[in-house]
Amino acid sequence: MDNKFFKNVEKKTGVNMNDVFSLANSLQNANFKDEKTVRNVIQRVSQIANKKVSKQMEDKIVNSIVSGDQSLDFNTIAKMMNKK
Repeated sequence: MDNKFFKNVEKKTGVNMNDVFSLANSLQNANFKDEKTVRNVIQRVSQIANKKVSKQMEDKIVNSIVSGDQSLDFNTIAKMMNKK
């Protein structure tokens, strides 16, 4: 990764951009109505962001996404993870 922008993002966030791109590529054909798929995505995002997600919060996120109430994107998951 030679792009200075991505290096700066990595420095500021501590998130490896290769991990983010790998996750994004894996999501292209994913079935977000499948609970197991959504749980795997949440766990991967949690790992990449180095932020633990409780079982209760994971259940809430999964139910929200599988039911179609929320779209699956990093911003939505991050907001849900940060709610107290």
